[in-house]
Amino acid sequence: MLNFVLRLVLFMLGLVFAASLAVAVLILAAAWGLRYAWARLTGKPVTPWVMRFNPGSGFEAYRAATRRAQEPTAADVMNARARGESTRSPLNLGGGAQDVTDVRARPAGPSSD
Repeated sequence: MLNFVLRLVLFMLGLVFAASLAVAVLILAAAWGLRYAWARLTGKPVTPWVMRFNPGSGFEAYRAATRRAQEPTAADVMNARARGESTRSPLNLGGGAQDVTDVRARPAGPSSD
């Protein structure tokens, strides 16, 4: 008996959902029809409802964010430290190899350390 009641309740919930979906579609259709009738009555062109979506906008937002980033994030610093690299941002270093003064060249070969 409980199985039948559960199925009946779920069926009724499905009917309520379908009815509410149908009402929503009818409201949208009525709004579109009123809009169309008003445009025809006033002599204006009927413009369609469109969703403007540019797939490239996500990539542009990412590129703009990387261009704005001057300082490394905390994740960049932690990753660089884990790899044993410098935590200074290469964007802020400015000059080239001529600016390096604290490194002396050594001959290649086995180290005696």
